[in-house]
Amino acid sequence: MTASRFRIWLAFITAVGAAWRIGYLAVAKVGTPLLFNDSLYFSSQANGNSEGDWFVQGRTNVPAAEHGPLTSLYLTPWSLGGGDNLDWQRLATTLLGIATIAVIGLVGLRLAGPRVGLAAAAIAAAYPNLWINDSLVMSETLAQLLVSLALLVALDLDRRPGPWRAALLGMIVGLATLTRSELGLLAVGFAGLAWWRAPGAPRRWLQPVLVLAATAVTVLPWVVYNAGRFERTVLLSTNEGPTLLGANCPPTYEADLGGWDFRCAYPGPVDETVDASVRSAEQRAIAVDYVRDHLDRVPVVVLARVGRALDVYGLESMVEFDSGDERAVSVVWAGIVCWWVLAIAAIFGWRRLGADETTRRSRWWLAVPLVTVLVTTVSFYGAHRFRASAEPVVVLLAAVAGVSAWDQVRARRVAHSPA
Repeated sequence: MTASRFRIWLAFITAVGAAWRIGYLAVAKVGTPLLFNDSLYFSSQANGNSEGDWFVQGRTNVPAAEHGPLTSLYLTPWSLGGGDNLDWQRLATTLLGIATIAVIGLVGLRLAGPRVGLAAAAIAAAYPNLWINDSLVMSETLAQLLVSLALLVALDLDRRPGPWRAALLGMIVGLATLTRSELGLLAVGFAGLAWWRAPGAPRRWLQPVLVLAATAVTVLPWVVYNAGRFERTVLLSTNEGPTLLGANCPPTYEADLGGWDFRCAYPGPVDETVDASVRSAEQRAIAVDYVRDHLDRVPVVVLARVGRALDVYGLESMVEFDSGDERAVSVVWAGIVCWWVLAIAAIFGWRRLGADETTRRSRWWLAVPLVTVLVTTVSFYGAHRFRASAEPVVVLLAAVAGVSAWDQVRARRVAHSPA
């Protein structure tokens, strides 16, 4: 397939995915209010930023850093002019999801050729676990786009090592970290692979150092900005405490095993005049004490968290959690079924990449987001939101498996056709 034909087909697939996403936005989301979830933070923070109240709680002067800043910063221009900007914000995140289709197609091209690239783009265009996030005013869609971009640059770095590519990879990882804090783990994985993939190269240490340094430099302005705003040190967000406390309490160690409970994280009204870093530290301390007092339950809780991430445990609880984040129940179930199919296909895709000498070692770049999600899930709780950053990898590996299976079917037909 020529490069021009690939671009035409990729543009067509992206356009189809765009039509579906914008149609879903228009039919299911336009004009609907936000529920009580993280979307309220991102939306109100973007509105506040657009009016000059940068990263504060509502109309107060109390500093806010409940989440990383990049999603709110991206939504800020879409929130100018006052009034109700919610539908514009939803359109903004939908555009990110559309871009993700094209980027996944390019990653597939770089990974295993044009047919895999187009197959991956087609899956991405239709896969519910991607487009279900695109009309939400949350961070998942931006995180998926940045993870896909990081993989695109990482595969380029794998084939053509160089300091500028390493620095660019670190910068993208830094932006991903400013979107979702746990994605900072990508820097460690990518830096390790940059070292491993350059045996015997002069100044072998340079590329991993550049990945880590560029990540740190990208994140540094936000860290410095927070240094003078809070009583306690805030590196990325003040959300660590409530996340840990909501995941380590009686309900999540018993009835709702491996999940997260809002009532544990916030047992009473939140006093917004209290410094958020202090409140987060207190919540973290309570969570750590609870874990220490229930160490015998930790192994089964961790297994339940992983089971939730793999959609083999706690499905009703997961669906209820997602519906609270404004995801339609029917679409969530569709995403679960599609995940079962794609996850199994991804296993075969991983093995197929391992059978090809040109992709055997480069496939390990795809493992970095998977390991990041696994570590995050084990450390906190099992949820589709945490798994979102690994969905592009599952799409890519499933595309490899699909193209390989199609080639085998065609080869058998040719072998059995009359001469």
